[in-house]
Amino acid sequence: MTGLQGRTVLITGATGAIAEACALQLARDGAQLMLMARRAPGLDAVIARICDAVPGARVHGFVGDAMDDDAVGRAAQAAHDLDGRLDGAFATVGGGGFKPLIEHTAHDLRAAFDTNVVSAFSVIAHAAPLMRPGGSIVCLSSGAAVLTFRHLGAYHIAKAALEGLVRMAADELGASGIRVNAIRPGLTRSGATQDMFDNGATPAFLPEYPLGRLGEAADMAGAVRFLIGPESDWVTAQCIAVDGGNMLRRSPDLAPVPLANPLYHGSSQ
Repeated sequence: MTGLQGRTVLITGATGAIAEACALQLARDGAQLMLMARRAPGLDAVIARICDAVPGARVHGFVGDAMDDDAVGRAAQAAHDLDGRLDGAFATVGGGGFKPLIEHTAHDLRAAFDTNVVSAFSVIAHAAPLMRPGGSIVCLSSGAAVLTFRHLGAYHIAKAALEGLVRMAADELGASGIRVNAIRPGLTRSGATQDMFDNGATPAFLPEYPLGRLGEAADMAGAVRFLIGPESDWVTAQCIAVDGGNMLRRSPDLAPVPLANPLYHGSSQ
């Protein structure tokens, strides 16, 4: 792969495990980063870890809520203003309540749609007008967009809608030379899923993963790097599974698994 020197990339939800791993890979390849997150201490810690790992990396922080459309617009503009260009954006915010579908309320569905779809739409809507031809937007989807996931019904529905947004945006923005794609992680270690990795439940999920292990955040970095970079200049409207082969099977059954964190965040799958 060629380097990303001279390119600027915006990442929302930057304190998530997948977001940080992908930011680190982009920094290693020379991209300048604008990282957006709600809480300054966590954001500062991510920036410090990346700068320690990549001396000389250009990494900037923007404190703001990616669920706030105006804040996303300001973050995108701030990223563009660093060098007068915005080349890439990675929208990672997501989540959904863990409970049986019939226990969901209409409010739950609306909240999942806002978190997973509207947050990504804000990134697309604000980043695309600042991009030149060759710009690339990547969204964090999930294998749950395709494989039904028991007790994650609102999340499944919202991620399926997110992939519809990706295809629609790719179609309309293609004439401007801007690409829109997504990755579909399988079950991946993160803050939201660490309890499952720690409590011994994960071996029961392994039959659903032909490669014999669950995901680590770093597993996603190569796919995002490819989609952000020039090597994928003729790739758009794609939702690429990075899941150890889980698409060949079915989603792990989390219904019997007690979760310390009742929210299963999109940044973890």
